[in-house]
Amino acid sequence: MSENLANASVYIIQTFFGLYTIVMMLRFLMQVSRTDYYNPICQAIVKITDPAIRPFRTVLPTVYGVDFATLTVAFIIQLVAVMLIMMLFGYSFFLPIYVAWVLVGLFSIILKIYFFALLISVISSWIAPYSNHPALSLIHQITEPICTPARKLLPPMGGIDFSIILVFVFINIIDNILVVAPLAQMLGVPPNLILGL
Repeated sequence: MSENLANASVYIIQTFFGLYTIVMMLRFLMQVSRTDYYNPICQAIVKITDPAIRPFRTVLPTVYGVDFATLTVAFIIQLVAVMLIMMLFGYSFFLPIYVAWVLVGLFSIILKIYFFALLISVISSWIAPYSNHPALSLIHQITEPICTPARKLLPPMGGIDFSIILVFVFINIIDNILVVAPLAQMLGVPPNLILGL
């Protein structure tokens, strides 16, 4: 019975903390990509995340388009989630290795956001190529900075943009072969502890 309660608690922590971390990382990517602030989805994300970020804003300003306040809040949220989950399973409430786990997890979340945003972008280009929906507009603005260099390497041919395939390959190589998966294995990150790993 107690194990079931622990599993239920872990599920709740992972769901709510994980979703809020994803929203934080979306805000970070919105700022890096300089998305349209007047997009209603962007405004909703800003309203949801602003109360947590505002106290850090004066101490951690944005430098060269990198919002350290948003990254710090995302880091703290994910670290608290990891500490709570590890405590529920009888481990120490805090160990220095948790910091490394969270950093790898945040990087993985960014890659997953890009991966699924590109996937949605490809599917929507077939289903609704001329749609002005705010969600599709936001996805296009977030993915454009990583797609533009790929288009220089592989320009559109016959009206079809194959450069996204390069981006997918690059994301998968970083995520599964070169960086995230090897680091997670080396650091001993428990499976499914952090959303995205």
